[in-house]
Amino acid sequence: MRFRTINYVDKQGLGIEAFTMLIPSDWSFDGEIRWLLDNPGMPAVANFRVRSKNGMDELEVFPNQSFFWTTSQMILGMFPVGSRYFGAEVRPPVGPIDALKRIVVPRFRKKLEGLNVASEDHLPDLAQTLGAGVQNQPGITSGADGARIRIEYTKNGLRMEEEIYTVVESFSFPIQTMYGTVTNTMWTVGYIFSFKSEKGKLDEKTRLFQTVVSSFKLNPQWFSKYNQVVEYLIQKQIQKIHSIGELSRIISRTHNEISDMMMESYNNRQKVYDRLSENFSQHIRGVDEYYNPVEQRGVELPSGYREGWTNALGEYILSDDPNFNPNEGSNLTWHRMERK
Repeated sequence: MRFRTINYVDKQGLGIEAFTMLIPSDWSFDGEIRWLLDNPGMPAVANFRVRSKNGMDELEVFPNQSFFWTTSQMILGMFPVGSRYFGAEVRPPVGPIDALKRIVVPRFRKKLEGLNVASEDHLPDLAQTLGAGVQNQPGITSGADGARIRIEYTKNGLRMEEEIYTVVESFSFPIQTMYGTVTNTMWTVGYIFSFKSEKGKLDEKTRLFQTVVSSFKLNPQWFSKYNQVVEYLIQKQIQKIHSIGELSRIISRTHNEISDMMMESYNNRQKVYDRLSENFSQHIRGVDEYYNPVEQRGVELPSGYREGWTNALGEYILSDDPNFNPNEGSNLTWHRMERK
């Protein structure tokens, strides 16, 4: 089994590497980080897929869905359900299982043949593991909850299974108006991702999917500059920006130095992905940690192999053959990795 490193560059926005991840060498990667800028608190969302050569196995990350709700009938009169308020869709909050069935599936899986929900699981520990819904500002009520559903459908004549995960976060705060106190709620259907495979084969592929998930690493430089853009948009209360030139001017005002606060925020976010990986490890066994002598760090790869090798290009090879040596007949230098 062979893996390669994906280095995704945010060409549309900040122009630098946003993240890296490992995928099987013969799998494809496609997707993007989209900058919309009509939502000051979430001006960029990611959507990408990692797919096997035959298209039957796939990991997908969906864009976060941002919503707004209020008890103010005056605001709802001007911004009814389905409209957008500061870039967020106006919609009353729902729990994570309903969010998956009523928002995620209809928006991203509505054209599938013979679709049905095979199972659903409430996962409150997932939200806790991610550290979602945590805030320290007085007067704000927050919450978070997680879930997953398994759906089945027909694709190219074959029956498929797909597990979709999400965490719903909400932040509510009171606003004093001339008509009394109203409560505004910002809520998000986030951390949306799925694993899919042919029916009956999904469970055996999960250790491969876990390798991809656990290898995901944000670039702290990108994360710092992204947060600077968010802060700028919020401070200026920008609702809509259509000019790419304006985006360039905003980015030009950011700086490359990473402040202590930004670095702490990045580390906390990376811990979220690490905890997510560890959480999967409790449910999905079958990965080993190797030491990469080139990058001088640990890397998780599927278990069940005797030998592991890596090179300076960020590629990995796993083999059951103790006599296998990828340096033979190769113009690359492969280094053997020790399993921890």
